[in-house]
Parts: sequence; C-alpha cells; structure tokens
Amino acid sequence: MSLRQRSLAGQPSWQLRLLLAAFLLVASCLVSTTEAFYLPGSAPRSFAPGDPVPLLVNALSPQISSKKRLQSLLPYDYYNPAFHFCRPGDGKTEPKKVSESLGSVLFGDRLYESPFEVRMLQNTSCRTLCKSTIPAEDAKFINDRIREDYALNWLVDGLPVAEMQKDVATGEIFYSVGFELGNDSDGKKPALNNHFNLYVEYHRRPNNLFRVVGVVVWPMSLDSLPSDGNGQPTCDENAAPLVLNEGRENTIAYTYSVNWIESTKPWATRWDSYLKLTDSRVHWFSLINSTIICVFLCVMVGMILMRTVNRDVSRYNAIDLSDDIQEDFGWKLVHAEVFRQPQHPMLLSIVNGSGSQFGAMLVVAIFFALLGFLSPSNRGGLSTVMIVCWTLFGCIAGYVSTRLYASLGGQAWKQNILWTATLFPTVLFATLNLLNFFLIGGGSSGAVPFGTFMSIIALWFLVSAPLTVAGSVYGMKKGPLQHPVRVNSIPRQIPPQIWYLKTVPAAIMAGVLPFGAAFIEIYFVLSSLFGAKAFYAFGFLALTLIVVALTTATVTILMTYFSLCSENWQWHWRAFIIGGGSAFWILAYGIIYGARLSLDGISSKVLYLGYLLLIALLDFIVTGTIGYLSTYYFLRKMYAQIRVD
Repeated sequence: MSLRQRSLAGQPSWQLRLLLAAFLLVASCLVSTTEAFYLPGSAPRSFAPGDPVPLLVNALSPQISSKKRLQSLLPYDYYNPAFHFCRPGDGKTEPKKVSESLGSVLFGDRLYESPFEVRMLQNTSCRTLCKSTIPAEDAKFINDRIREDYALNWLVDGLPVAEMQKDVATGEIFYSVGFELGNDSDGKKPALNNHFNLYVEYHRRPNNLFRVVGVVVWPMSLDSLPSDGNGQPTCDENAAPLVLNEGRENTIAYTYSVNWIESTKPWATRWDSYLKLTDSRVHWFSLINSTIICVFLCVMVGMILMRTVNRDVSRYNAIDLSDDIQEDFGWKLVHAEVFRQPQHPMLLSIVNGSGSQFGAMLVVAIFFALLGFLSPSNRGGLSTVMIVCWTLFGCIAGYVSTRLYASLGGQAWKQNILWTATLFPTVLFATLNLLNFFLIGGGSSGAVPFGTFMSIIALWFLVSAPLTVAGSVYGMKKGPLQHPVRVNSIPRQIPPQIWYLKTVPAAIMAGVLPFGAAFIEIYFVLSSLFGAKAFYAFGFLALTLIVVALTTATVTILMTYFSLCSENWQWHWRAFIIGGGSAFWILAYGIIYGARLSLDGISSKVLYLGYLLLIALLDFIVTGTIGYLSTYYFLRKMYAQIRVD
C-alpha cells in the first residue's frame, strides 16, 4: 500500500445532545453505585462473525492537499444524480437517510445507507457493486470535481473510512479522514476511483464477539470492463486508469474488496490514529509566544495599578480639600465626566449583552470538549452544543444588557429588552439565510433544509427570547451599578488628541496583540472550517482563548488609561472598539488566506467572504465585550480610591 506524503485532512465529526449529556453527568455524580456510562453514539458495538457491519456514505467535500489549493466551498450530496454512484436495492428507490443532530445538518453532513455489504470477518474480493452509465455532461461534472480535489466520506461503525498516510515532519503513520474521488496528479487527465480495497481492523472480545477499531481504504482507478461494456469487471490492478470521456457516454463498473485484519488496539483508543496532532511543536510555540505577550501586558498594567495609579491616588488624597485652590491633573481632572452617559447607550448595552451570551457559549462548549463529552463519533456535537448553549444563555444577554443600560442612565427598558432579544439573532439568521441561497443555487448538500431553519427559529422565539426576558427582569430587580463619583451637569471640553490615541488607530494597534497571541490557532481553525481539515486540539485552543481574553482586557485598560490621562473622557465606545480590534486583523488575515486559495465561481467566493465576515463580527462582539466590561470594572475601582470635593 502506497503512503502519500500529505498532512492530516478530514472533517470535524462530533454529535452530542447537551441536555442528555448533562443529565448523565449529574446522575453519575449523585448515584454512587454507578460505575460507568456511555454517551449517545459513543457506546461500543460488538458483532458476531457474519453480522452485517453498516457502511454509511456522507457528502462529498473539497479538501486542501499538499499539492492543490482549495478551489470550492460547496459540498455535494453523495447521491447527487450527476455522480451516478451505486444506490441500495434496485438502484431506483431513494436511499434511506440516517437521522442526524441539528449541528451535523447545519454543517453539511448528509448520511445515507449504502449498497456495500460488509460482514464481520468475511473477506471478499472483487465484488461488483453495480454498473453505471455516465452521460457526457456528467462526465465533465465528475472530472471537474476530481480536479477540485473532492473527497468521499464514508463511515463504518461510526469510524471514518480513511487513507493511511505519513507525517512528513515526523515520519509517523496516521489515518487521514476521507479519500479522493479521483486522481489528477502530474497534469494527466483526471481518473475516477472506481475500485475500493477496504481494510477493516477488528479487536477480539470474549464470547466470540468482535469490535471495529479501524477502517482504511486504498482507492484505485481501474478500467477493467471489456471495451463493449458487457461482462464482469476483472479488478486487474495492472489495468489502465479509468478516464471518463467528456465527449460520449461512459459505462463503468464500481467494485470493492474487504479484508479483515486483527488488531491489538482496544475499542477505547480506536480514534487515536485519526486524531493525531500534526507537529504539536507549532501549537506549543504559539502558546508560549502568546503567554509571553500576556505576561508582558499584565506586568505593564500591574505597574500602572501598583505604582502610577497608587502614586496618583496618594497625591490626590494628600491635597487639603479645605484650601481655596485645588489643582487637579491627569485622569482625576475628568473624574466628573468619566461616568457620563455615552452616545447610543441602548446599542452599547445590547452589544455587550450579546457578547456576554456568545462568550459564555464558547466557554461552555470548549469546557465540554475538554472533558471529552464531544466524542468524535458524535457527529456535529460541537455545533449542537454551541446552538443549545446560545439558546439557553439568552438569560445572560438579558441580564447584562438591562443592568448595564440602567447603569448608563437608560430609561426605555422595554425597547432594550426587545432589541436585546432580536437584534443580533436577526442579523445572524438573515446573513446565514442569504448565504444559504447561494448554496441552494450551487446545488450543494450544505444548503440548510427549511425544516432545520424553522427549528432554529422555534428555539429562538420559544426558548431564547423568553430566557432573555427573564434575565432582563432579574437585571432590573438588581438595579443599576452605583458609580463612585458624580457627573457634572455641563460636559467638559476634550482637548485635541494625539493621532495614535484616536479610536481607529488605537484599535488597530491594540488589536495586533490579541491577534498575535492566537495567530497559529486561527490558521488551524480556518483550515478546519474552509479546508475540511480536522481540528481536535481543544486543549491548545482553550489555553489560547484564556490568553487572548487576558491580553484583550489588559491592552484595553492600558489604552483607556492613556486616553484619560490626555483628558479624553469619552471612553465607553472607545473601550469596546479597542477591545474588538483583533477582529480587524482577523478580517485582514482571512482575506489574505482566501487570496491564497483558488476558489472558482461566484458562490464559493461569496460564501467564503460571508462566513469570514460572520467570524470577524462574532470576534468583534466577544472581544469588545471583554474589553469594555474589564475597563468598566477597572475605572470603578480606580475612581473609588480618590477623594473628590
């Protein structure tokens, strides 16, 4: 078996039902007699000799390889009529669809039964799946997909069918999820893979039972039918590659072989070969670099707090308030302006409420991933958890938005509750719905079904919106935060500011630090989202997010302190925009990353740009909220330390 020198490629594959998982977790803690439990979809399944082992097929997806750039973002249904793949039964009935989680459907997974017959411990050789006739126009369609490096995605007992590959850096062997539709190497005509050698690893269990612990495929392109298209295929490995003629009708045969290989690998570790982290030194280098940046910023802010601010506070408090003349300078000079109501307080409170909601969603989702609840056998688990968490955390958005709005002196609390529950969900759903039309127009299986959209809207109106109202009511009962200093009736004039302390330059300069702290992980995340590469380094991701949050908070506090020292008391929106400054760098990097791809067609380009804008928007909201709330807390503490007349 040949080993292709390329890096790990695959699709994220998780599925989890959050509420049931939480119930099982609580039950395991409360019931002392419980020894172990399995999450849905992760329990082992044992087979007796001769038992059928189901092989499911998933959507075809474009992948980034070591030789080609990504050329498309449109996944295709496996049973798309243009591919003419073999269907179960008589080939005319519609294949049975396998139920999936909400997150799996949203991310384009489409699981169907297949006509492959795989039975435990029964080897087969050159079994004919079916013969297929491909018209000229569909031959061109298939050849174009081969040139775009599309991959087939199969599942056997929940395990992805993979290709065995070698890590160029370390020389280690690992399993690469998915395998090529065809071969288009060395500039030759694209050859369709129509013969599949399946190597299924099994682990022996007591009572003559067996478990599947690995599935490897060796796809081949064999023009093994007689020239007239009649007769049986020979599966001769020396046959010429199968090249589809785009000028006439093509008759081809799909064949496969199954070989069972005993393995000492236990079922519990069967995913290890799939989830190998390529070159972990890169992640460690990124994490160490991010930590150094974070420590440097924390030391700077600590010096400001312990030396500069304390020195200023001591000097301000040492002034005799009974004197007729009292000299204020620095940040104390604007103490009567700092907590003045900013422009558009309702919008400011809404974005902070939504940012808190999204931030809590990310924290809980990654926490579940770190605990191992998001098993890779549960497809779509991560996205399902994020959707459920976003729905349940509407109460956080309502509480933060309402209480902050009251603290800023807002009075129209009914409008605040309404807009908190509807503004950003409307923007998000409208954008996704627009992008969905491009998926539908491109004939992609990634198009979200109408019923799924209605399910999300039902979650929004029936769960998230009522929880937002409940959180808002609780925030109203808690009342506004009390500011440590009073506000003058007449606003103070702001002197001219140095150019680098203005909002946009400050945001761009401050945003480069959080972006630099997460640069490497951003690359892997973008490769996972757009390049169909597997990402399972949740430990590195969690530590990176902690560093980014600390870096964002400290750099925003630092820039706000400098601004107050220059007598600019309008800090509210500045703090939010400076905190979200990393979004500008993510957008710029995403554009550069996209320019390196070879996306064909208006649909792929619009989809890439649309998803990139959504990622940048969510980052802006979350990091902006971190920057604003941390600065608000810092200023309340700082101004509470001084005596004012």
